Amino acid sequence: MNIEVLYDGAPLLVQSATWSGDVTQASRKLTVSFVNTTDGRTQTRKIGHGKELRLMYDGRELFRGVIFDFRIDHRGMMTATAHDENTYLTRNYDTRKFTGVTASAIVRRLCNDFGIATGIIVETGYVIPKLVLRDKSIWDMMTTALTYSRKQTGRRFFIYSREGRLHLSERKDVIARWVLENGCNITSASYSQSIEDMRTQVKVIGGDTEKNPIIATVKDDALIKRFGLMQHLENVDADMTKSQVEQRAKQLLTELGTIDDDARVDALGNPDVVAGAAVYVRESMTGITGAYYVSTDTHTFANGSHTMSVSLSATDDLPTMEYDPPTEPIQRKRAKGDTDNGG
Repeated sequence: MNIEVLYDGAPLLVQSATWSGDVTQASRKLTVSFVNTTDGRTQTRKIGHGKELRLMYDGRELFRGVIFDFRIDHRGMMTATAHDENTYLTRNYDTRKFTGVTASAIVRRLCNDFGIATGIIVETGYVIPKLVLRDKSIWDMMTTALTYSRKQTGRRFFIYSREGRLHLSERKDVIARWVLENGCNITSASYSQSIEDMRTQVKVIGGDTEKNPIIATVKDDALIKRFGLMQHLENVDADMTKSQVEQRAKQLLTELGTIDDDARVDALGNPDVVAGAAVYVRESMTGITGAYYVSTDTHTFANGSHTMSVSLSATDDLPTMEYDPPTEPIQRKRAKGDTDNGG
C-alpha cells in the first residue's frame, strides 16, 4: 500500500489521512494531518483555502477536492480538510420552477447555471409534470427531482464526483465483490433491527381532492398479519393520472414495507469498499451474514496501515427528498378601475 496526498500537485509529508463518505450526503471528505515545517520555526509551504488536495492509492486517484478548513500549531503540525467538488451543490441556494422535464435535465441545467463541471449524466426517462422549489440548495433540488422520478418508475439514480466532475448514474443491483469475515479481516461488529418506520398499507390521494379525488390504496396482507396495520398517507400533484397515482402507491409500499436493519463493521481497509458499494459479510456472533450495501464509510491511513469502519444496510439507502407542492397564490379578480401599478 502506497498512500500519497498531493497539495496543488506537490506531495505532503502526511502522518495520517481520513477519507469518508455517506450515501445521503452530496460530497466525500478528506482530512489530512502532516508536518509543515523543516526547521521548527517557519512553515514549509503556505496552505490556502480553495486549493486542491488529491489522495492517491498505489498511483490511483481516490479523491480530488477543495480545501475549506486548515489549522496549524506551534510545532508545525497541520490539519487540512477538503471536500470534493459536489460540496458546491449544498453551498448554493435558489428558487426554481421546472415544468415538463426529466430529473436528468434538471441536473444538467442546475450544473450549467452554477458552473459545476459534469461527466456522464444518464437519462432518467420520466418527465416530471411540475416542480416548484423555493429557497432550496441545488443538492435538495436534484434529490427532490430524483426522488419524484423514482417513485413513479422504481429506477434509482445517484450523484457522485469523480476527478472533479459531477456524474449521474443509475443504481442497479450491485454484485458483492468483496467479503468481510470474522477471523479474517473483521476486527469488530454490531447489528440491530427495527420496524419503527415500516408501513404495511399505503394510501395515495391525487386529482381534485374536493370534487373528484383519485385514491389508490395498496396493502401487504402478510405484513399486516405479522406486524399489524400501519398506513402511510401521501398527497400528490393534482396533475397526476390515475395510473400514475396507483404506480406511486405500489412503489411506496415496496419501499416502506421493509424491516430496517443496521450493521456496523470495523475491518482491514479496502479502498473499493465505500458508500454505495456492496459487500458480503460473514460474522457469526452478530448474525450479519449475506450481501449488504455500504451506507457510510470512514477509511483511516496511519502508521503504514489502512483500516475502515463501515455501516451496512440490506437496502440501498439513497438520499430522498419529498416534494411538497407550495400553495399557489390566490388570484384576486380585478374590479373596475383597478390598475397594474396601484396607487
